[in-house]
Amino acid sequence: MTLLVPLLSTVVLTFGWLWFFVRRDRHPEPLWLLARTFAWGLFAWVVAAAFEASLGRLLQASLPLTVLLLALLTACIEEGSKFLAAATAVTELSFDEPMDGLVYAVTAALGFALMENVTYALGFGASAATWHAVFTTLAHALFSAPQGYALGGLHWARGRWWVVRGVALSVTLHFVFNGILSGAAGLPLLLALGTAVTLMVLLASRYYRVFEAHARQHGPPTHP
Repeated sequence: MTLLVPLLSTVVLTFGWLWFFVRRDRHPEPLWLLARTFAWGLFAWVVAAAFEASLGRLLQASLPLTVLLLALLTACIEEGSKFLAAATAVTELSFDEPMDGLVYAVTAALGFALMENVTYALGFGASAATWHAVFTTLAHALFSAPQGYALGGLHWARGRWWVVRGVALSVTLHFVFNGILSGAAGLPLLLALGTAVTLMVLLASRYYRVFEAHARQHGPPTHP
């Protein structure tokens, strides 16, 4: 019963953010494809956790450079896994406008976040799980915004390097966030964390505005 409340809160929080992001799509995606992408996001966490577990001794290290290296490797593994989960929707007929890149990237990211939060709750208890869910659920969605923007750019015939840069930016945001969290607790950490989240929100908002403008200009997509 102790874990029931944080677990339910995690589920509600995850789907609340999913609704918040997905509802901005003027041409909604099929529920089955959203559900499948979300499920791939859940599986992506399992893959990422397996890779991270293989890091072995790095997880036990406390040297500053080692901690930063671990934060970078974690960011690469997790953002790479989330990107592959989102990319499973690219070949579908419903992936028919730039906004879809953001929709599926965020959907995969929130599936990833839900699985991470559930396992965190089971491993560290109710109070730790609640704070973890509040911070990381939105953070994972924001980390994935650049790669979602890059996937959406495929509709503008952007090349492979466009996608690579999007994933690289997602990794950078995740790395910076992890780096901040590895600092000493206190007001400076809270200020740095607040600044990082604010900048990520502004960046994601810009991506949405660009794709919303495109959707208004071109109208609903048509299929052959």
